[in-house]
Amino acid sequence: MRNYTYLEINTIKVDTICMDLGQSIYVFSQLILGAGAAFLAIFLWPKIREAAWMLVIFGTIIAYIETVYSILKIFGIAGEEYLILESIPLVSFILPSVRMTLFIIAFTIMIYKQARREK
Repeated sequence: MRNYTYLEINTIKVDTICMDLGQSIYVFSQLILGAGAAFLAIFLWPKIREAAWMLVIFGTIIAYIETVYSILKIFGIAGEEYLILESIPLVSFILPSVRMTLFIIAFTIMIYKQARREK
């Protein structure tokens, strides 16, 4: 077993916990912009009764959940080692898939309604 010096232990901690300025700006901007989009989506939720727009709202909220989860992974708070199926991390697979599926269904509904109006 190797004995680590005080400097090596501190270096390991700093490397795993700290981010450089670019990463910090990226994480902060993703949190702020995602929170703004999710807040506006939740604010709009009771005012909208169309299925397509409801799916866009749900997709936006799931996108923010995905952002928060990925940031928790960066900090080591959330891990993927517990939910793996056939070497596929389920959370990292399901969140983007559900979000894109909701958007595809919403846009399909919008296209269908637009085509019906033009007849």
